[in-house]
Amino acid sequence: MSRFRVVFFSAAFFGFVCLCQVLICGGEATAGDWSQFRGTNVDGVASTGDYPTEWSATENVRWSVALPQPGNGSPIVVDGNVFVCSVEDPKGLARSLLCFDADNGRQRWSRTVTLAEEMPTHKTNPYAGGTPASDGKRVVVWHATAGLHAYNMNGDPLWSRDLGEFRHMWGYGSSPIIVGDRVILNSGPGKQVFVAAFDVESGETLWRHDEPVAGDGERNAEGKYMGTWSTPVPIQRDGRPLVVVAMHERILALDVQTGDVEWFFRVKSDRGDLAYSSPIIEGNLCVFNAGFKGPTMAFEMKGQGDITGQQVWRIENNPQSIGTGVIRNGFVYRLGAGPNLIECLDLKSGKTQWQQRNKAAFWGSIAVADQTAYATDQSGNTIVFRLSPDEFVPIAQNPLDDSSNATPALAAGSIYLRTNQKLWCVE
Repeated sequence: MSRFRVVFFSAAFFGFVCLCQVLICGGEATAGDWSQFRGTNVDGVASTGDYPTEWSATENVRWSVALPQPGNGSPIVVDGNVFVCSVEDPKGLARSLLCFDADNGRQRWSRTVTLAEEMPTHKTNPYAGGTPASDGKRVVVWHATAGLHAYNMNGDPLWSRDLGEFRHMWGYGSSPIIVGDRVILNSGPGKQVFVAAFDVESGETLWRHDEPVAGDGERNAEGKYMGTWSTPVPIQRDGRPLVVVAMHERILALDVQTGDVEWFFRVKSDRGDLAYSSPIIEGNLCVFNAGFKGPTMAFEMKGQGDITGQQVWRIENNPQSIGTGVIRNGFVYRLGAGPNLIECLDLKSGKTQWQQRNKAAFWGSIAVADQTAYATDQSGNTIVFRLSPDEFVPIAQNPLDDSSNATPALAAGSIYLRTNQKLWCVE
C-alpha cells in the first residue's frame, strides 16, 4: 500500500494559467536555465549571463513571495518557471512542489502529497530538504517517504513511485538529478540506502545499487553517526556517462546505463561515516569533504574497482562541510559551517591558499558565474567574491533579513534565493 496520497492545491487562476502554459511551457531546458541542484551540470556553475552583485531586502529585488514553511531545498529555474519544494505544515505531513512565474513571482501551480505519519528530522533540517530537477519537459521531485514524483510543466501528474520508508533522526536532503533519459537518485540516509535510475518518461526502475549498511542507519557498528545526504554528480569517462556519489563509507562511480560500479574509493573517518556535501571534480581529480569535521581528500579517478590507493592528499579535522564547493582553474573554493569561513585550497596539493572568516555558518553551496562566486550564509546574507587563488577578493555583502540554508540559482541574468520565509528574485 502506498504511504502517500496525492492531493492537488492550485492557485485560484489555475485554469487560465494552464491555458497560457500550453503555449509557453514544455520546451527543452536551455543554456540559461538552472535546472537541478547546483545547476544544469550539477557543478555550481552558471552557463551564461551577467548577474547582479548587490541587493538587499528592499533594493534590486524584482519580486518576493511567501513560502508556506521553512525548508533547505533550493530553487531551480527552467523555461520561465521557478520550482521549489515546500511543506504545508510543520510536521511535514503535506509535502509540495510549487511552481512560480520566473518573471513576476506569480504562483502557477502547486502539487502536494500527504503522509499519515510524521517522520523524524533535525530542527536545523526542516522538511522539504531536496531540490527538484527538470529536463524542460517534466519536473521530478523527491519527497523521501512521500515518494518520487514527476509532473509535466503544467503540473499534470506523469508518474509516482513509492520507494518505501526513509527514516533518519536528521531527516533527508539529497536531490534527484536527470542524466539523459533517466532520473538518478541517492536515497540515503537510513537503513535503506541505494542509488537507482528511473526512466524519466515512465518512472520505471532501470537499475538499483544497494549500498551495505553496517549499523542501524543512524550509527555505524562503532556507535558513531552515519548517513549520506549527498547528491550525485554526472561525469563523462571514455565516452560513457557515469555518476559519482558519496555514500556513508565510500565514494562510488556508477555507470548511468547499467548501474555497474566502475570504481570506488573508501572514506575512513574517526568522526563517523557522514557524507553531507557532493564530490567536486576537475579533470581526473575528485575532492570530497567528509561531514562532521571529518577529512578532506583528493584522489585520481583512474581504472576500475578499488582505487583507494590513488589518494593524492588528505587533510584531517576540517571545517564542518555541509554545502558543496567548486573547483575552478586548479583551485578548490569551499565553505565552512564551524568554523564559519570561505576557503581556497590548491587542488594538486591541498595547501590552503587563504581563509576568510564569516559571522554565520554556510549550509548552502557555492554558485559561480564566470569568475564571480555567490555564497549565502545561514543569516540570509549572500557574500559575493571574486574567484582568486591569491587572496579573498570581496565584491559585496547582501543581507535579506531572513535565515537560509539553500543555494542560489543563477538563470538568465537573475538570481533566485530561497530563505525560510520567502522565495526571492534579484535582478
